[in-house]
Amino acid sequence: MARIKYYYNTETCRYERVQTRTSDIIFNVLGILILCGFFGFISFAVYMRFFDSPKEARLKEELQEMAFYYQKLEKEVSSMDKKMVDLQQRDDNVYRTIFGVDPLPGETRQMGVGGVDRYKALKASRLSDKEMILSLSKSVDELKRKATVQHKSYDDIMKLAMNKDKMWASIPAIQPISNKELTRLSSGFGYRIHPIYKVKKLHTGIDFSAPTGTPIYATADGKVVKLRNAKTGYGKEIEIDHGYGFKTKYAHMNDFNVKRGQTVKRGECIGYVGSTGTSTAPHLHYEVMKQGKKINPMHYFFGDLNAEEYEKVVELATIENQSLGG
Repeated sequence: MARIKYYYNTETCRYERVQTRTSDIIFNVLGILILCGFFGFISFAVYMRFFDSPKEARLKEELQEMAFYYQKLEKEVSSMDKKMVDLQQRDDNVYRTIFGVDPLPGETRQMGVGGVDRYKALKASRLSDKEMILSLSKSVDELKRKATVQHKSYDDIMKLAMNKDKMWASIPAIQPISNKELTRLSSGFGYRIHPIYKVKKLHTGIDFSAPTGTPIYATADGKVVKLRNAKTGYGKEIEIDHGYGFKTKYAHMNDFNVKRGQTVKRGECIGYVGSTGTSTAPHLHYEVMKQGKKINPMHYFFGDLNAEEYEKVVELATIENQSLGG
């Protein structure tokens, strides 16, 4: 039962009953509710400042777990990248060296992946960890690129291995003139006195002195790609494409024994020694080209010379004398 409250009225000098209005009750209740709400808000703000909600705690735990796995994946990608670099070095310095082919050019190994907008959608996303994901995506794409190039390189090496016999037959491994008289090597590769101009010029092949009509032999299997007859320069010359980047040239010939487009075998007679073009005596000018670059043919005389004979040929080739033609 509610207690009845009284107050003393000084005008009437009597105690009168306190009359509570409905509006007062409403204002009192609202005041209490506002006060409770204020203290509740303060309490909630303090709690949120120092304590995580269950949802936030779960999200933080998930982020920590994601960061852990990201770091783990990043280490694995880095480890795989190092292994890929090792495979590239073996490919260039071991496997390709064995088969006599040049290392892959740097621009080939640096070929791109995708387009300029490959990561556009990811960059425009609202993901809070998009930078982390972007970094990992780029690392994975880089690894995929290297793996693709290396896979193609190994395919090439595999083809070389399967065609090893064909490749060896295509390497210029014998002398183009019969080895009966080693003294026939009259001028080697390098700077020599030009027979006409009497100045030092780069002699891009080897001169074999021999009587007119001496047979000239193909030094490797291949296809005749050039037959040329000129009044000056190399005179009558033959060029053979052996494949695998090798070509050979035979100049100052007296006559041809093959036709353009004809396939020849190592040791097959392709023509005869002469003194055509800019030549001072009957001889054969012989050149070896690898990947378009003229190189010293001496490096490839290993098919029909023993160690003693090879030493003698090297000694003759290094003498700085006058070449027989140009």
